[in-house]
Amino acid sequence: MAADPLQVAPVDAVRHTATPSLRRRFSQALATRPILSMVLSRLALGAVTIILIAIIVYVATTVLPGDAATAILGHSATPERVAKLRAELGLDKPLLTRFWHWATNALSLNFGNSLGEAAPATSVGTVASNSVTSLASERIENSAVLVLVSAVISTVLGLLMGVYAAYRRDGFFDTVGSVFSLVASALPEFVVAIFCVLLFSTSVFHWFPAISVLEPGVSILSQPEKLVLPVLALVIVVTPYMFRMTRGAMIEALDSDYVEFARLKGASTARVALRHALPNALAPIIQVVGLNLLFLAGGIVLVETIFTYPGLGLMLVSAINGRNVTEIQYIVILLAVFYVLLNIVSDVCVLIVTPRRRYPR
Repeated sequence: MAADPLQVAPVDAVRHTATPSLRRRFSQALATRPILSMVLSRLALGAVTIILIAIIVYVATTVLPGDAATAILGHSATPERVAKLRAELGLDKPLLTRFWHWATNALSLNFGNSLGEAAPATSVGTVASNSVTSLASERIENSAVLVLVSAVISTVLGLLMGVYAAYRRDGFFDTVGSVFSLVASALPEFVVAIFCVLLFSTSVFHWFPAISVLEPGVSILSQPEKLVLPVLALVIVVTPYMFRMTRGAMIEALDSDYVEFARLKGASTARVALRHALPNALAPIIQVVGLNLLFLAGGIVLVETIFTYPGLGLMLVSAINGRNVTEIQYIVILLAVFYVLLNIVSDVCVLIVTPRRRYPR
């Protein structure tokens, strides 16, 4: 006897509509939470980006012409020593096997041992770990100090100068500041760094050391005078861009109808600029701050090399010159993760200061 369709239909309907309704509720929940939706999508795209970068970096450091074992031992090494080191480094295994082993270890923050730099001795005379992560930890701290100090100074200077230039548009300060910002932004970092050395260290004044060499285990914060010239070089390069973008965003906000209405109501100059114009210009300013941080993360390579500053940039240059593939892989992946996370943070901040993009219509 055939089954009654009135009894079967509701079960099939529930079975076929349960998944779409769950997906619909999830999509509706994300639509009402744009920050969460944006963070999840950015994290997914960031994970894909980091995976692609990891593949490219690993292939580039292992397949390009040259051999890491020969670069470490030198061309005078015997073939037996080269073959033994290749076996120790796993270079005699297939590429996919090596990449899978490296990727699984990298997920647990194990990027292998350094191939060139010896581990420093501790205070009790023992030898510390020769892993890349332990050797780079001190360099990360020094580079973080350099980037953060440069970012704070350039952001404050660019913000104040941009707000004042926008409010005094076409005045003397605005004209002179615009000209100097164009000239400074056109100069590469190494030119500015060399100019700072000539002016403040060697030729004109002798105020600060020309190089920032530190002994192993010494923090840059214990010798702040060696931080001045690298920070000054980065600030001169980054501040003009912050100044110009802040000025443009403030001019657009000051020309808006709500600012004109605030002026007609008798609001003071400071209240118009800080209370009405600046909050509505924060979104592009935050994006510029994020871009400046990304630029600083890449600009430290040249600046640290010129000043011999013991940071990640100098470590990367030394690793490239010495074909130290484990250090190259670690630093590039670390910078890629920093880029992805910083982009997510800057986008979240833009959503927070922009209510019309944060709330559904």
